[in-house]
Amino acid sequence: MRELRDRVSAEVRKVVVGQDEVVDALLAAVAVSGHVLLEGVPGVAKTLLANALSRALGVTFHRVQFTPDMLPSDLTGTMTLRPTPGGHQELGFRPGPVFANVVLADEVNRTPPKTQAALLEAMQEGQVTVDGQPHRLPDPFLVIATQNPIEYEGTYPLPEAQLDRFLVKLDVGYPSEADEVAMLHLAHRGVAPATLVEVEPVADAESLRAVRAQVDATVVSGEVAAYVVAVVRRTRELPSVALGASPRAAVHLLAASRAAARLQGRDFVTPDDVAWMAPPVLRHRLLLNPEAELERYRPDQAVQAALAAVPVPR
Repeated sequence: MRELRDRVSAEVRKVVVGQDEVVDALLAAVAVSGHVLLEGVPGVAKTLLANALSRALGVTFHRVQFTPDMLPSDLTGTMTLRPTPGGHQELGFRPGPVFANVVLADEVNRTPPKTQAALLEAMQEGQVTVDGQPHRLPDPFLVIATQNPIEYEGTYPLPEAQLDRFLVKLDVGYPSEADEVAMLHLAHRGVAPATLVEVEPVADAESLRAVRAQVDATVVSGEVAAYVVAVVRRTRELPSVALGASPRAAVHLLAASRAAARLQGRDFVTPDDVAWMAPPVLRHRLLLNPEAELERYRPDQAVQAALAAVPVPR
């Protein structure tokens, strides 16, 4: 998996500069069949990053621009009349854009709850149901959803139950000054990146399934598993948190820690892997109480408080 990370990162850097940690977390999500929520202001290359990643992975990619008038069938597909060889017509299923290995749900909080629920079924079940019939999605299947943290007018905030389905929430911030200068030196055609077509596939669906099997085989000691549970349970006891992380969060944190270990070239999980993945896995699952929000206390601070309160196994 470490070799895959090196190859994919090199391809993504052809068009996106300064987001190596985000790429690592995206690869961890791919390796454990998790889904990703990207949050960042406009113009920090969230869409470009997802596109470049899918090209480097050698898998299919569809982008869906979510809008308030979008229907579930616009995402999942619909039944349509199709001509038959005999000159007649019959109903057949026409797949929607969700049928891809990587689906970019752009501005997911701008579509109504009914369409969000259709995406939720795809994320959780790996299938969509149209006219009472289930249709399996491709394997691997990854949803990368984006949302803007500064514009809430006309949006439908994702409920906690749906946020809990995302493996990680990644904050895509501004690049450093050096990275921003390097970005300006990339080839462009007008304002469009000219190098996107130069991103070459360095993997395929079969190799991604092999990576997933490798991550599943990563060794986790009893002490590390207990550490994961202790950190998650501690978030429920923090005075600043009204709703802590769920048991599903512990499952996701352990899976992400397995992938983190493989990214470091190890076949066993350490507490450092857990501490590395705890903020992206837990930040979107914590509901702060009103007093903490008024004091501009952030979920990441609560995660760090939970980590500091739990003894690290030796």
